[in-house]
Amino acid sequence: MESTRIDRWLWAVRLTKTRPDASQACKGGHVRINDKPAKASATVVPGDQVRARVGDKTRIVEVVRVIQKRVGAADAATCFIDRTPPPPVEAPIARRERGAGRPTKRERRVLDQFRSQQF
Repeated sequence: MESTRIDRWLWAVRLTKTRPDASQACKGGHVRINDKPAKASATVVPGDQVRARVGDKTRIVEVVRVIQKRVGAADAATCFIDRTPPPPVEAPIARRERGAGRPTKRERRVLDQFRSQQF
């Protein structure tokens, strides 16, 4: 078992919930193998880099082991190395809930102190 279809592999390693979801991602152009667009029938071999947009996140994984059947989550995690960069850290924004009314004197001091630390 040296190679398998990309849609089957994405489903087997639990990057997509169903195999039809993996096929639709391939058909929509959301899956790339070694930076080349991949059809659902494209094959993956160990060492390939797969870039797949799943939901609203783009996952970049390197194929370590090729499997064709869906396995447990612990076994599936050993089939690839996740090379996805961590999301950028965003600075917290000082916001109040809508409809909370005017801030109290204490809340105003806290907001002013927070804003002065930002700059």
